[in-house]
Amino acid sequence: MSVKSIFSKTALLKLAIILPSFILLTVSCSNDDNDNGGNGKEEINLNKNEITTDKAVTRLEFPRLKGGNSIVLIYRTKGDKQYDKDEINYCVEWDCSKKSQRWSCYQMHQGYTGNYSRVTDSYHNDTNLDSEYYWAEDYYYGSGYEHGHICPNADRKFSYDANYQTFYMTNMQPQYHKFNGYTNSGQDQGEGLWVRMEDQVRSWTPRAKTDTLYVCKGGTIDNEDQIISRIQGKLIVPKYFFMACLLKNSEGYRAIGFWAEQKKDEWRTDDPLSLYAVTIDRLEELTGIDFFCNLPDDTENKVESSIAIKAWGLK
Repeated sequence: MSVKSIFSKTALLKLAIILPSFILLTVSCSNDDNDNGGNGKEEINLNKNEITTDKAVTRLEFPRLKGGNSIVLIYRTKGDKQYDKDEINYCVEWDCSKKSQRWSCYQMHQGYTGNYSRVTDSYHNDTNLDSEYYWAEDYYYGSGYEHGHICPNADRKFSYDANYQTFYMTNMQPQYHKFNGYTNSGQDQGEGLWVRMEDQVRSWTPRAKTDTLYVCKGGTIDNEDQIISRIQGKLIVPKYFFMACLLKNSEGYRAIGFWAEQKKDEWRTDDPLSLYAVTIDRLEELTGIDFFCNLPDDTENKVESSIAIKAWGLK
């Protein structure tokens, strides 16, 4: 049953719709909340997401939510509860006016590994989202752009459903082949910069059961100077793509960002990824997004202000 068949368009942006593997919600952001972490020390957090309908928005992978005409899509599927009691696959901030996603966020740990890979070669509209808020046609085909996964199917191999959900159009952004793809034939050989970044982030998946990598990725849709074009005057093509990563392990927290312009005619296969590494503070300046807002302010300020390139294994 679709959301549209239950609620009016006005109600859609005000209410939470809870379905077997999907949640749509609106949420406001706090500006004056304090949190006691249970260790006797008051932990101040002035910018964390405020729970209105689903506590998932307080998970560490979430940035601060934009609100307005943007909604949050939370995709759930059965998984290993010893790793994730919420059984969340990944989440999306969707701009209903632009009919485009701003980011996908998710966790990486051993609970997401498995053998399911690219279980479909087609791309699907999320039928639980009101059809008023997505394009009726798939404008990617014939446009010169590929369906670029933001949460990669290779990061969600633990079940058929989890892998299938990554093929929703709400998880896609238009990307050039030489940014998003690869080839091993002919003279024009290479591997796209985005693919290399995805491989690098995947390699950071913690092996310890208690450790987690928190990831938020997307393309720029909010500023005209950060947009290449609109396919048929409709579907936004981001000029820049970003990744924000936060690792929690026995040593504490550390964070790193990636920022890259997508280019049509360059593989950039030999570029060191360190060329595209930035602090989270810098990434926030470039995107206007407040990443990892659910961390206590002291911790957030510390991990977002610097990066340790060698600690991340970059050259």
